[in-house]
Amino acid sequence: MEIEILKRIIVSQREEFEKTFKEFPVIDRDKLDYVKPFLSHPNILAILGVRRSGKSFFSMLLARELKENFGYINFDDERLIDLKTEDLDRILQAFYELYGEVNLIILDEPQNIRGWELFANRLRRTKKVIITGSNSNLLSGELATHLTGRYIDFTLYPLSFKEILNFKPNVYLTEDIAKVREQLGSYLKESGFPEFRKFGPKIVEVIYQDIINKDCLDRHNIKNKKTFKELSGYLTSNFSREFTYSKLANIFNIKDVHTVKNYVDYLKEAFLIVVIDRFSPKLKQQVISPKKAYVVDHGICNFLSFKLSKDIGKLLENIACIELLRRRSVNSNLEIYYWKDYQQHEVDFVIKEGPKIKTIMQVCQDLSEPETKEREVKSLIKACKELKLKEGLILTENTEREEKVEGIKITFKTIWKWLLEEKT
Repeated sequence: MEIEILKRIIVSQREEFEKTFKEFPVIDRDKLDYVKPFLSHPNILAILGVRRSGKSFFSMLLARELKENFGYINFDDERLIDLKTEDLDRILQAFYELYGEVNLIILDEPQNIRGWELFANRLRRTKKVIITGSNSNLLSGELATHLTGRYIDFTLYPLSFKEILNFKPNVYLTEDIAKVREQLGSYLKESGFPEFRKFGPKIVEVIYQDIINKDCLDRHNIKNKKTFKELSGYLTSNFSREFTYSKLANIFNIKDVHTVKNYVDYLKEAFLIVVIDRFSPKLKQQVISPKKAYVVDHGICNFLSFKLSKDIGKLLENIACIELLRRRSVNSNLEIYYWKDYQQHEVDFVIKEGPKIKTIMQVCQDLSEPETKEREVKSLIKACKELKLKEGLILTENTEREEKVEGIKITFKTIWKWLLEEKT
């Protein structure tokens, strides 16, 4: 590809970003300060996450924070469809001719260009490099081989409630509490995808279809497209509910359970869903037990679920799960499970940090009904006793207090307050 054509593409992509920064309010992302130190020296920072979660904007915000002279190119551009390996050096030349000496280079979605891994490895010797990707396997192939651990990866999720909240509340001020609750109510009905704020529910549907078609069906050359789409629809509509691969195989009349597992893995790799295991101290039991799927953005649950009515408690549970994943993105020692015993008592989340269980947590919209409170507390007490814990946590919309039940301390906390906290 001619270098003048490359320069025109690079300039037009940069101008498009600059125009967006000027015309629309840009929401600061919460983890910028966390990743900044990883680019204090020449290095590669890989920013991974679901399609349209804001990885490109995050990269540009980071470049601004670092105050570096940088070059940016987005390879997910139809004008670059015929780009070859030998053109990668021309991109570097184009950066120099356009901007002079560049210290930071952003390669946006480069995975479809053959040889990009060697190019990135060469750049990192003298440059700070940001790579973005919408597939969790981006670093599992040649890049990992060439870099042998000399990179940092970070997973970016759609906008959190904390990022969307447009003020810093005083948690003791009644007026501020009312505003936070109102905004949480809006967030529950909306989506964390940044473009939702501009285009509304339709864009969530477009993003979902792109994930299914481009990141799953096309990438993995799936033949039985109809069944794959139905399975994806089933898991996203039945988020937070248990499933097994054999049950899915029966529902969709798929003969080979390994095919079902592959399908679920493709959805995980594209960051559409996260799958958590049932907690057990025995690894084999953990592997064979039913699992739960949660959706990367509750907007998909809102606007693409096959269910006619929305379960607010389940939406809150999904939001809590994704928040736990955000916290895991800055603390790789965290592991997330759910708990259930043979009597069907169930706890939504078991959070381990290293070898120790750090917290167990229930999420429930409302505890005003005595039977609801009894069920949630009873399950938490059962889990605490089995796991040898002295306390547990229940997140709700409006309950804030502590109780001691059968020697176990139960902390009731409003979910909005937990979502605004840093710690788990």
